[in-house]
Order: sequence, then structure tokens, then C-alpha cells
Amino acid sequence: MKQTKETKPAAPAVTIEARENQMIALAVDEAERRIKGGKASDSLLIHYLKLGTTRNQLEKAKLEKETALAQAKVDSIKQAEQTEERYKEAIRAMTIYTGNGEEEDYND
Repeated sequence: MKQTKETKPAAPAVTIEARENQMIALAVDEAERRIKGGKASDSLLIHYLKLGTTRNQLEKAKLEKETALAQAKVDSIKQAEQTEERYKEAIRAMTIYTGNGEEEDYND
């Protein structure tokens, strides 16, 4: 890909993920250039045609919902762990309050 006088090369990425994103952006720019120039391969055109289909949009929406569900499950597990810890602290405090706690409990 030619650099014009107006375009400066991007600074090197700090992370691998950022570098991958830079490379993806360059590939998409090149694909766009080829499509606009009428020199795109059939496979390139088919790739972008598939991206615009209803099926692809539904699959993308499904993936987004599955990701949200997985995150909700993770959050629920974390919340359950926090609740369990609070119950343990409350039971320990009540045990100390009633005088039935262990000697080490009284030092806190």
C-alpha cells in the first residue's frame, strides 16, 4: 500500500491486540480500495456480501446476547460469593456477640 504525502504511518502498537487491530484496519482499507477500483476478487466480494445478509446480522445479534448472558452469569457468581462472605462475617459477629466465639475472634 502506498503512503501519500498527506498520510503518516501510524505509531507502532503497544500491545498485540492493538497491532492486530491496526492490521485489520489496513486490510479493510485495502479491500475497500480494490472494490472501488473494480479489482476485487470474487472471494473478497462474497465476503462483504455475506456480511450484509440477514443471517449474518442474526448470528451477530445471537453472539452479542450469548456474551451478555455469560457476563451476567459471571456477575451472578461473584455476587453469590460476596453474599456468602457477608453471611460468614455476620455469623462470626453474632457468635462473638453472644460470647460463644473463639478466643482469636475477640482480638479483632
